[in-house]
Amino acid sequence: MPQIWMTYREIADMLGSDTDTARVETIRRSLDRKKSRDGSTRAKLDLELTALFVAAIRDADPALDQAIHDLRAMGNAMSRSRRPSTGKTTTNAFGVAVTS
Repeated sequence: MPQIWMTYREIADMLGSDTDTARVETIRRSLDRKKSRDGSTRAKLDLELTALFVAAIRDADPALDQAIHDLRAMGNAMSRSRRPSTGKTTTNAFGVAVTS
């Protein structure tokens, strides 16, 4: 699980509240907090807030989601093309000659 640290302002924006409410919520949830080099206090998101964050960024840019999907598909196709050769050449879904 990745660690995501956010300022009270960022948490407030994600929750649709103000910074004071976000600060109180981080204390109520007993989230780890630390002062960053820039002077801002950041809190480490728990599982529930991390899920909200991921959902928010996933819905933020459909074009980015499509690009990620395309990269994964290309990676899978490249992995398949690296399998041991049986001497048979075919064309994959991307129109690339693949020896199997």
